[in-house]
Amino acid sequence: MVRITRVYTRAGDAGTTRLGDMSEVAKTDLRIAAYGDVDELNSVIGVARATKLSSEAEGALSRIQNELFDVGADLAVPGVGDDRLRVTDAQVEALERHCDALNEPLPALESFVLPAGGAAASALHHARTVCRRAERSVVALSDARQGEVNPVVIRYLNRLSDLLFIMARAANHDSGAGDVLWEPGESREGSQGE
Repeated sequence: MVRITRVYTRAGDAGTTRLGDMSEVAKTDLRIAAYGDVDELNSVIGVARATKLSSEAEGALSRIQNELFDVGADLAVPGVGDDRLRVTDAQVEALERHCDALNEPLPALESFVLPAGGAAASALHHARTVCRRAERSVVALSDARQGEVNPVVIRYLNRLSDLLFIMARAANHDSGAGDVLWEPGESREGSQGE
């Protein structure tokens, strides 16, 4: 465990910060942006957990919030394959099992789903979009610094965004609201909605 005795250190007042290997980088560095987006994702998942979720979703998200700290720790130390804390394939496989279990009872999709519905579904959709941004940030970091990013992190975030989408659908399904479907061209001139 990490012991924190004081929150402010003044070490970052000049616009730099230290990575997990103690190297110093600008706060605008791609690595800082990547794990900053993961931190934001974790916060948004916390907001989703404050809504009414199924016990299964609550349990999964509790575990995932902890794992997102693992993701941040992985990203905070350049390189792969050492004895540092790294995200593993087993964590990705656990997300896949959750996806399969939650998706199985849901009706087949008839259209694209709008990020809407009840409070829980909307919060989970918000988390999904932040997850996709975090994934893009990690991909950008990986492209710029080849060999310095654990590729499992990208797979983890990709699968997590899938799970958050399924959880949003499940939340709407469980509430009886169902999916809010996209109706292409619904508001264009001459449509039936006028």
